[in-house]
Amino acid sequence: MTQTPQTEILQTGPMMAMIERQLAAHFHVHRLDRDDAAALARAAPRIRAVATAAGGGLGVDRALIARLPALEIVANFGVGYDAVDVGAAAERGIVVTNTPGVLDDEVADLAVALLLATVRRLPQADRFLREGRWTSAAFPLTGSLRDRSIGIVGLGRIGRAIAGRLAAFGRPLAYHARNPVAGVPWRHYADLRQMARAVDILVVIVPGGAATRHLIDRPVLEALGPSGILINVARGSVVDEAALIRALGDGTIAAAGLDVFADEPDVPEALRRMDNVVLLPHVASATHFTRNAMGQLVVDNLLAWSQGRPPLTPVPETPWPAKA
Repeated sequence: MTQTPQTEILQTGPMMAMIERQLAAHFHVHRLDRDDAAALARAAPRIRAVATAAGGGLGVDRALIARLPALEIVANFGVGYDAVDVGAAAERGIVVTNTPGVLDDEVADLAVALLLATVRRLPQADRFLREGRWTSAAFPLTGSLRDRSIGIVGLGRIGRAIAGRLAAFGRPLAYHARNPVAGVPWRHYADLRQMARAVDILVVIVPGGAATRHLIDRPVLEALGPSGILINVARGSVVDEAALIRALGDGTIAAAGLDVFADEPDVPEALRRMDNVVLLPHVASATHFTRNAMGQLVVDNLLAWSQGRPPLTPVPETPWPAKA
């Protein structure tokens, strides 16, 4: 009996072992980060799918899409897909998938933890004890959530999960989005600077990309004010990092808690030296439980497509079926 040849796909960079094992079992996998250019050029006309990760290597830009004339689907590991040129994909009728839903609670939990760590200066208190300073002095008093209001920048799935958790703290909540979100009790601000003036803490959870680049800029930080705190669990590109460093250094705002940065994994030395910031290495969804669920969704999207079924989580810009 003649064996049906496996569908050929391209993996742009390293991915979780559980993803790579399943891809290898179901597809003929080419590697953008490992295969030589000549081999990739020969395979390019036959490649029908791409598996990629925003933080796992090369993205999927217009040039790469143009090199793959048979491409039908790009499966992205992560809820954010700004490393994929969805405009170029949409023009070709290529569906792009991401991994929403399965990481919402994990990211929301981390956002609240990062907020509390920043307000109460928990890493600084830990260092204070470890360095033996408690034997000669008490740790200084810190800020509190009790006298603060909170603004959520972006009220998608993760934003709503964060807001729901913060509502349990009994603090006033508001949110910024282009349009009001139906069915939520919190005040909507169409104007971000107006909300920044009205609250004490900004929690940023909007998608990356050109539309949100440097959304948090110097005027927004000035509006937040000298007692203000910025928490970013979105994308580093959303914040003007140079403006943030200046604002933290000159007292324009009080503190920041950051899980994402403009040029990861390179974090500016100025931020690393500051005592009024809490810095995390982009770990919001980084648990075994959630990353496994995200990885399985990447595989399941590709398997559904390869079996002629609709992918499970196409992004809005490239709905399924992508071609009318």
